[in-house]
Amino acid sequence: MDIGKRIKQLRLRNNLTLEELASRTELTKGFLSQLERNLTSPSIQTLEDVVEALGTTMSKFFTEDTDEKIVFGSKDEFTDEQDNEIIHWIVPNAQKNLMEPVILELNPGAESMNIDPHEGEELGYVLSGRLFLIRERDRKGTMIKKGETFYIRGSESHHLENRSDKTASVLWISTPPAF
Repeated sequence: MDIGKRIKQLRLRNNLTLEELASRTELTKGFLSQLERNLTSPSIQTLEDVVEALGTTMSKFFTEDTDEKIVFGSKDEFTDEQDNEIIHWIVPNAQKNLMEPVILELNPGAESMNIDPHEGEELGYVLSGRLFLIRERDRKGTMIKKGETFYIRGSESHHLENRSDKTASVLWISTPPAF
């Protein structure tokens, strides 16, 4: 690990000048400059003081930053084809996140799985066709067409139905993950 580079990275992230960091650590600006350029090595105690002044811990300091992937494409997608539906998990391992986006394709006459009551919320955007949102209190359902959105709380069980003769698809985002 490049300790000097890591110190400078954290100093800049905290919007501190060398002079401000020197004041917080009771070290000289020149020493810190040499430290950042790896021209000198700190003692453990000195490193602990610098790390604390940068607002972190030794364990976090030595944990490498990993670039979090934020853009996903078709090669990242996982698809599960069933008899009457296809589920496209468009963000890998989204079940570990706070929300889970999927694209659900329902064949004509098909129903999605029933989502039991939960503490979250759901949003759906119909990409093609038309669907009916069926909830406990509305068994007849509410029609949602291409370009329309539904937003519901998870307090009652619900599912989608495709009552048409064409495949319909919806971008369905749930929190917490439900699929």
